[in-house]
Amino acid sequence: MIKKILVSQPKPTSEKSPYFDIERDYEVELVFRPFIKVVGVSSKEFRQQHVSLAEHTAVVFTSKYAIDNFFALAKELRVTVPETMKYFCTTEAIALYIQKYAHYRKRKVFFGVSGKIDDLIPSMLKHKTEKFLVPLSSVHNDDVKNLLDQHGLNHTECVMYETVNDDFTDEERENFDCDMVVLFSPTGAKTLHDNLDQKVKEGLKVATFGPATAKAVEDLGYELELQAPTPKHPSMITALRAYLRDLED
Repeated sequence: MIKKILVSQPKPTSEKSPYFDIERDYEVELVFRPFIKVVGVSSKEFRQQHVSLAEHTAVVFTSKYAIDNFFALAKELRVTVPETMKYFCTTEAIALYIQKYAHYRKRKVFFGVSGKIDDLIPSMLKHKTEKFLVPLSSVHNDDVKNLLDQHGLNHTECVMYETVNDDFTDEERENFDCDMVVLFSPTGAKTLHDNLDQKVKEGLKVATFGPATAKAVEDLGYELELQAPTPKHPSMITALRAYLRDLED
């Protein structure tokens, strides 16, 4: 019987989150605890990449972490971000987040709809004389670089942040009493594996989102209880709801 589920993500800020509907509908307790955290690279690490912030006239943001660390590094390196800087963001939510650090000028901020950088290409081509800076995570592929190269854009990729394990405290290890854990990344799978005793892990049911996470869990020797997305259940919410409903039948 599933009574307590650990979801390895931050607790939803909205009371209308479907996760809370699951709690009410199936009388389970959901505990939200991220297994990974994002940390920015130091100014020393950034300098080793030989990238100059001041030489660029536009920035491409694919996450809020990129925005946080871009402005943090600029401050640390004593680089003044000019008001003429243009920002190209993969979503409107990311674009609006710029307001935390800079005045939001519609003529200087562009965003996509799908969350994919492909959406930004038409806007970037209209401003092809700009020199684009593309902050990335330490774990990335060359898809963005190849896409921008393909369109003849002047750009520089740089690493500004990295994802690391957010290890359990001794108290969390000792008091762990969840029946199921929901994982969303290979890094999260490693955090789970590294932080729980073997005895606890043996009886634990594991749900995963994404093929890479599922593979990481299986490679670590766990049996998967639930996987998403699937054609029938495109989100973890719908998959978890269906799983709990089946347990009641």
